[in-house]
Amino acid sequence: AAEHWQGAARGHANALCMVVSTGVGGGLVLNGRLHPGPTGNAGHIGHISVDLDGDPCPCGARGCVERIASGPNIARRALANGWLPGPDGDVSAAAVAASARAGDPVAVRSFERAAQALAAGIAATATLVEIDIAVIGGGVAGAGEVLFAPLRAALRDYATLSFTAGLTVVPALMGTDAGVVGAAAAAAQQSRLDAFVPTP
Repeated sequence: AAEHWQGAARGHANALCMVVSTGVGGGLVLNGRLHPGPTGNAGHIGHISVDLDGDPCPCGARGCVERIASGPNIARRALANGWLPGPDGDVSAAAVAASARAGDPVAVRSFERAAQALAAGIAATATLVEIDIAVIGGGVAGAGEVLFAPLRAALRDYATLSFTAGLTVVPALMGTDAGVVGAAAAAAQQSRLDAFVPTP
């Protein structure tokens, strides 16, 4: 809601806005309005399966976007493939990102795999509901081009239909203000909707 109202999705009628951090979540804006779904979970891209034979996810499915692209899973995969943390012992996704920026091939591959999973999930969402922009915030997005460069490249492989080919992926702009601004935007939208509902 915040990114659509005042952030990176401003001016776009159809958007997926995501957070990629310790988990992966998202929300949809369709036809210029928030689309929460009946339980408020519409757009929860983190539990779209993008690897049918992938690792089991705590949600009970396999190969979920979150199981591949969340910060802890980026770090887990890097460690499992031989990445060595620096002398400070930091094993966070931010530390993996720093290694990737320095050219560590294992760290680079871990971010590329995360980017591929995100691209597959975003492209699937675009195919289903015809979004034209995906906005990504959260701690993992702080990796910058270590994440966004391979994500844009992978998106070209997945978003191939004519109505998804123009899909763009950008970093979020609202930062830590997103929650408060988003709550205000959602309340304002609900207020406008309530004004049009006839009272019995």
